[in-house]
Amino acid sequence: MLNRIDWTGTQPPKATEKGIWGWMFFDWAAQPFFTVVTTFIFGPYFVSRLTDDPVSAQTTWSNMATISSVIIALLSPVLGSIADQSGARKPWIGFFAIIKIASLFCLWFAAPGSPVVYPVIFMILASISAEFSIVFNDSMMPRLVGKHEVGKLSNTAWGLGYLGGIIVLIAVVTLLAASPETGKTILGLDPLFGLDPETGQDARITGPISAVWYLIFILPMFFFTPDVGMGLPFGTAVRSGLRELSNTLGELRERRGILTFLIARMIYQDGVNGLLILGGIFAAGMFGWATIEIGIYGIILNVVAIFGCLIAGRVDKSVGSKVTVVISLTMLLLATIGIISTGPGYTLFGLMPLPTADSGGLFGTAAEKAYILYGLLIGLAFGPVQASSRSYLARSVSPEEAGRYFGIYALSGRATSFMATLFFSLVTYMSGSPRLGMATLILFLAGGLVLLFRTPYPADRA
Repeated sequence: MLNRIDWTGTQPPKATEKGIWGWMFFDWAAQPFFTVVTTFIFGPYFVSRLTDDPVSAQTTWSNMATISSVIIALLSPVLGSIADQSGARKPWIGFFAIIKIASLFCLWFAAPGSPVVYPVIFMILASISAEFSIVFNDSMMPRLVGKHEVGKLSNTAWGLGYLGGIIVLIAVVTLLAASPETGKTILGLDPLFGLDPETGQDARITGPISAVWYLIFILPMFFFTPDVGMGLPFGTAVRSGLRELSNTLGELRERRGILTFLIARMIYQDGVNGLLILGGIFAAGMFGWATIEIGIYGIILNVVAIFGCLIAGRVDKSVGSKVTVVISLTMLLLATIGIISTGPGYTLFGLMPLPTADSGGLFGTAAEKAYILYGLLIGLAFGPVQASSRSYLARSVSPEEAGRYFGIYALSGRATSFMATLFFSLVTYMSGSPRLGMATLILFLAGGLVLLFRTPYPADRA
């Protein structure tokens, strides 16, 4: 169990063991939205089955992510600074939970042939509510454990999130998602609740399921995790928070290490976000994968991701967050190159020909199997690169300034994230090739990695 040690080493922190577990369960509660809605089930359904034009649908989905990212980038630092002044984080998390849960329930109405504008609006609302809640939850972390344990705490929570996501994904794939041809699940059963795969009910149900899961499992955080007391009244907190944000942005000119880290993270997180948002729909478009194939692929990635986070927690504690992030980014770069270099009958841009015969069943071609192998690298790395980035900042700021710095941290993860999805949209639209669109992610991953080499560790070190 994580040792509860104060930042200064002189006083015990307020968090109990239940409080720490309650905080980690936030990731468990939040992850199914990203796993089954954004990445592996509803997203690919939106692209391949909601309309008759998969290329246009990919662009629309990418545009949805772009709009969400811009809103998150603009408002996260403001909300983080206000939270530092108003004190308590839980009321903010509760407010955005209401919006997220309601929006996810509305995804049920996204039937094939229905107007796409409504699920796009609900996805934007759910996405920004999810990310704003993460800002407030992350800013609680520096008060829970000592600096030397932050990396382990962050990676353990991230791994717990993947475990929650994979449980929901397995349930969807085995009990709810059915083949449109046979009407049966992968286990040969009729879908639960009489869901009709022809009308996409097996994918649309992921919205309400994620909403209920989130509602249930954020409760331990509310019940057990300590929160700071109420600070300034709301109106005063808003004015004071805006002043503090302005001061913090000016302060970053003097704290060059933190500024460099945030810029590096801004660049490489664009690539990570692009992989998470576009990876599933890219596979669906290239191989024609349906809900079952995408779901199994997601299960494989998430199982690997759990082990990746557990290993990274130990690596982070031993050699630090920076080395952990560098290793993870290198793996993501190799995986992205592998993915875009793979097509029917070849991988590595044709340097390695592959048999084109389909053996039948799931992932029957050699190209699909190669795609999954590259996906294993993504599974090992995309959890640690985010969890250890979070602990990198937590080791570099004080608890009193955590809210505004994690708000700027969210800005750094979103400020230009529309660039990755926008590049994908533009290149895909102009070339008609999603493969070339995916290739733009390499620019973001490599650029952030190069800049990270110049960043001190911890980032507040001269």
